[in-house]
Amino acid sequence: MVVVALPGRYRRDVRRIPPAVTGLLVVALTACGGGSGPAKKPRPTTTTTTVPASTTTTRVPDLTAVQVVLTKVADLTSGTALAARADDPSLYLAQQGGQLVALHDGTTELVLDISDHVATGGELGLLGAAFSPNGSKLYVHYSDVNGDTTVDEYAFTDGRPDPATRRLVLTVDQPQANHNGGQLAFGPDGMLYLALGDGGGAGDQGSGHAPEGNGQSLSTLLGKILRIDPRPSVTHAYRIPSDNPFAPGGSQPGGGRPEIWVYGLRNPWRFSFDHATDDVWIGDVGQDEWEEVDMLPFATAGGANFGWPVFEGTHGYRAGSAPAATPPVFESSHIDDNCSVTGGFVYRGSRIPDLVGSYVFSDYCNPALRAIRVDGGAAVTTRDLGVPATMVSSFGQDNDGELYVVSQNQGVFRIDPA
Repeated sequence: MVVVALPGRYRRDVRRIPPAVTGLLVVALTACGGGSGPAKKPRPTTTTTTVPASTTTTRVPDLTAVQVVLTKVADLTSGTALAARADDPSLYLAQQGGQLVALHDGTTELVLDISDHVATGGELGLLGAAFSPNGSKLYVHYSDVNGDTTVDEYAFTDGRPDPATRRLVLTVDQPQANHNGGQLAFGPDGMLYLALGDGGGAGDQGSGHAPEGNGQSLSTLLGKILRIDPRPSVTHAYRIPSDNPFAPGGSQPGGGRPEIWVYGLRNPWRFSFDHATDDVWIGDVGQDEWEEVDMLPFATAGGANFGWPVFEGTHGYRAGSAPAATPPVFESSHIDDNCSVTGGFVYRGSRIPDLVGSYVFSDYCNPALRAIRVDGGAAVTTRDLGVPATMVSSFGQDNDGELYVVSQNQGVFRIDPA
């Protein structure tokens, strides 16, 4: 078993960490009913009057009324990501050491082991996994043996990826061993999105960092979320969508790497798309004082600048220019025992009606699971859900919209109604 540390926070600039966590900061990102129902009542024999649809009202979810519990679904530790596959009841847990494990209704099955290709330790390892929209391909994001970002593709058949079909999609050089990002996800448009941190170190400065910081430099892929079409072309391993903001003829003049979708990020360890609205939600790990959650409508997100390293959350961090920087919808202070935000999902399941439309997330050092409702671009309701989980590295969402929590030292849990 690999011992764990913090996503996005293992670096030379040591800071306050709660005593319960300090003993684990050696290596990062490691240390998953039935019944027949009530009896049917006889059909009434008297005539009833149907209320016209125009007079009915839809109950508005009330986040303050939510009561939930955590139900363990797997004892596996060192998890870094949880992926769902279309028309597949299993969930797939990525582990930092390079394993992908299928969770089948209380059982587990190792379906892929790429540990020979993966560097682990600190914030290195197998960091993300995603299935193509039709479930025929698996994509994995990991640190290769040189510590550089790598995305590979596998054909997925007969319930598992085929190692013989492994194909390199993308590599990105990493100047330091931390702030590697991690999230890999297909968007509502069918394109593949990849989160990359600013390259490591502290303050987005030093070797391998642009003078203005990699977060603000459009000449590097670091400190960004990328958008690509993973299908190979005649000459390249992936394609650039023609409507990318920095592609030739794109919406952002002045040039930039054409893979870039949004920029100004420090370490967007986890992001997600709202399955009902397509809004993009980003948990961006902060520096010394502030963690942030960003949100934008999908249709207007392309080309957005989230401000790092000029801003940390809504607060100035260092001198420089961050044109039209988009502020977060929520930020949390390290004074409250936060240290590294773990982004989650907007709940779109059916089992917890009052949670519908709320964004659920956590922090690696603060065990509280929290939810926020946003209106007008700002958080209007915030809730501690009252069900703590330690060392939360990721969240997952199944095909029914129900949410799961990945704790690196406790296992995988489903969020259920109390």
